[in-house]
Amino acid sequence: MEFRLRALRSALPRRWRSSRWWSGAGIAFIAVGALTVTFSLSAFAALPGLIGQAAQFEDNDGNLAVDNTGYTDWNSFSGGTYTGTAPYQTKNTTANGWSFIGLTDASKSNTDTGFKGGTKQDDNCPGVIGTSSPNKDDLKRIYIATKSVTGFPSPNTTHVFLELAWVRIAQNTTSPSAHVGFEFNQSKTACGAASDGLVQRTAGDLLFVYDFEGSSTSNPSLTFRRWVTSATSTCEIGSDSPPCWGTATNLSASGFAEAKVNTFGSVLDTAGPAANPPGETLGTNEFGEAGADLTNAGIFTSSGPCLAFGQTEGVSRSSGNSGSAAMEDLVGPGLFQLSNCGEVVIKKHTDPRGVDKNFSYSTDIPSAGTNAATFSKAVDSTGPPTTFTLNDSGNTTGDNSVNTEDITNVKPGSYTVNETLPGGWLLESLVCTTGGAQDATTPTQADITVAQGATVTCTYTNQQQLGAIKISKISSKPAATALSGAHFELCTNNGPYTVANPCAPAKTGSDDLVSGTDGSVCVDNLGFATYYVTEKAAPTGYSIDDATTHSVAVSHMAKCSDTSFGGESLTFKDTPLTDLTITVTSEATGGTKSRITCVDSASADIGNSPQPSATTFGDPENVTANGLKPGTYTCTVIIDP
Repeated sequence: MEFRLRALRSALPRRWRSSRWWSGAGIAFIAVGALTVTFSLSAFAALPGLIGQAAQFEDNDGNLAVDNTGYTDWNSFSGGTYTGTAPYQTKNTTANGWSFIGLTDASKSNTDTGFKGGTKQDDNCPGVIGTSSPNKDDLKRIYIATKSVTGFPSPNTTHVFLELAWVRIAQNTTSPSAHVGFEFNQSKTACGAASDGLVQRTAGDLLFVYDFEGSSTSNPSLTFRRWVTSATSTCEIGSDSPPCWGTATNLSASGFAEAKVNTFGSVLDTAGPAANPPGETLGTNEFGEAGADLTNAGIFTSSGPCLAFGQTEGVSRSSGNSGSAAMEDLVGPGLFQLSNCGEVVIKKHTDPRGVDKNFSYSTDIPSAGTNAATFSKAVDSTGPPTTFTLNDSGNTTGDNSVNTEDITNVKPGSYTVNETLPGGWLLESLVCTTGGAQDATTPTQADITVAQGATVTCTYTNQQQLGAIKISKISSKPAATALSGAHFELCTNNGPYTVANPCAPAKTGSDDLVSGTDGSVCVDNLGFATYYVTEKAAPTGYSIDDATTHSVAVSHMAKCSDTSFGGESLTFKDTPLTDLTITVTSEATGGTKSRITCVDSASADIGNSPQPSATTFGDPENVTANGLKPGTYTCTVIIDP
């Protein structure tokens, strides 16, 4: 009978779980006191320790490969690209909910980043120089990953896990001991030599030290300390005084961490910058890893103040006490988020994308007071609630700082974010990542539960209610013939239009719209608003009957291509024009002279009437009146009175 080993182990009493496990070709044996149980297994892979099981990360097997289904190991981060100029490169990526950073370093080089002689860990902003580190302290790269796991150990709890790993150059001895420190900083204030990337330490900064010495390389320990600044604080190094690194806590001895070095032989690393596949083979004692439960260790607590660490670096130290040993190699620094609080990201998308429109939001996430979170954009914190504005202007597929509110240092808890819909817009969707959801009764509200170290992203997509305006041009005659060639302007501002008040086109080119063969011109994708339409020029042979500007309120969703047009419609009529010519010419040269007078129904002269003047006569004479609208016109010809 075959059993899944993981299920078997979890069913055993806790005192058995740490018992030794052996495996052979298809056979697994469990030795428990005097009892030996044999099971037939098609495949076998030892589970990690209790920390790794809770985190679902294989953090103490000393290799980088995933050996258990559903777990993560360092080779899970093979995706992504290292950026920067080799050998100093960085890769940030994610896998299975883990946030990862890889930082590479120079090897066997006098230009490798290291520290001035005698530099100790308590030295704030130490001097960084180009130097070659001893063989056992020369790091190639470091790996860091973090994840918040909800449901461990109970459904309503969340723990922050931190995974650490280092890779060093080929070793010239079989049992080289070393100390590797992983530092996490809160500040963004650069040290004096800003080019080295180090920042000023701040009270509460974190330092984890990976220690393994001599014959105990297979059982490394992970210790932890905070940066302290109070004069009453105690330093780890008794001869030092604050500011300094405070007293160390052995996380491994307390059961809050587990670690492993590949003392058993070579391992394959595909998370580094080497070609993947095949990756890089690391020799014995060239790789070490550790995992820690920061919540169980009390480093991060849901009730404590928000701590956000945005930068990390790795260091190696010489032999001896890890706190007082001289610092050797420096790897990094790099940007990496490690926090006991959470993060909420609100994004605004419009449909279509990139519409220049402000959308207002309100949230009960505090922006002032003791538990104030940090908002990336300007907010109104006179509330509660806190309010802010987002605008998707200019975006096509991506996001920018204008359409994104990134709220960091959010205390774990439950919050809401509400959107106020402006006129002419509909909520198309509200989608949140794990920890957030659209409210069941208020569709514009996001209900968000923030966990330690977790990020909840909610994206609001609003569809612009777009309408259309169809302008038709017909003859004023009873047949209402459709007229092409009429020119119109569709503007967002009212006329009459002058140099000082030009038309503001509603769409590109809408300041000169020309009617087609069917006598119409249509403009769609118009947001709900009031627009203004004016006929600029009539078709040839017609006159404008109405030159006034007409306002049109777009309030119906429609497209010009709709089979049954349901948008806004306007019809303009133009009158056909007639040209009149009256000519008199004497048949006998100089025989007669004449005068022509043409008037409209109001007795007003038309065209060039009279010809010649009202009191003289001539020959020949001609009266021309072009563009006459339908009506009654009278022409009088007097010949040789």
